[in-house]
Amino acid sequence: MRYPSIFCALLLILLLPLLAAAQNTVCFQCHSGLDGTLAAPTKEWPGSIHAENGISCHDCHGGDATDFALAMSPASGFLGVPGEGEIPAFCGRCHPGVLEDYRASVHGAALGAGGPHCATCHGNHAVRKASLDLINPQDCGRCHDYARAENIRAAMQETDARIVGLQSDLGRLHRIGIATEGMEGQVFSARNSFHRLFHTVDIQTVRQKTTAIQEELEKVRQQVADVEAELSRRKIWGGGAIGLLLLVGCLALVLHRSYLETGSRNTDE
Repeated sequence: MRYPSIFCALLLILLLPLLAAAQNTVCFQCHSGLDGTLAAPTKEWPGSIHAENGISCHDCHGGDATDFALAMSPASGFLGVPGEGEIPAFCGRCHPGVLEDYRASVHGAALGAGGPHCATCHGNHAVRKASLDLINPQDCGRCHDYARAENIRAAMQETDARIVGLQSDLGRLHRIGIATEGMEGQVFSARNSFHRLFHTVDIQTVRQKTTAIQEELEKVRQQVADVEAELSRRKIWGGGAIGLLLLVGCLALVLHRSYLETGSRNTDE
């Protein structure tokens, strides 16, 4: 049970420089001393997927994060807070594929007429990562009946489980010294394609594209199976070699004792 604790400690050590760097920006220093909604970002951001990946205030809002005078200057690229209709394009600067799928969806078509945008589902500063957890009765039920969203979640659940399972398998292989970078890249690419489907909100598209994604994941699963089969063969051969050495050792010991007993009898005679 000590390994998860060690992993969490190492992860925290790796993340601390990112958190410290972000909290040393003038954006964070200023807003953390304000009240109400102006202070909210500094309380919400640390638990976000953006914080986990080292994305701070100026990465989205622009400005010079090292200078109070230039932090909110248009000359420093400060963008400020986007209007509701601007949010998809604002987030799409880093997530162009998602923006493309969102705009082609019924959600995108309803933007400006009460339809949801990125922050509606993911939050604005406490940004939640794309996962099946976002498709739930509480969030989806705010705008419409959950039945359609539930069908989409069901269609995606098997693929999500495969991705999680492969990530776990590859992590295990990596920890024992197996080179997994290529396979991890394949899973990462498939996962990104899979997460784009969340934004199509079209059951037929989801079913069609998950089939292709599952085929890519199956290729990785077969590679993992091949590696595990080779490791199993090595264990068998290694076990056989150890058994053979033990047998040779036992025989040598028996022969040695027999030689000593024979020598002792010859001496007595």
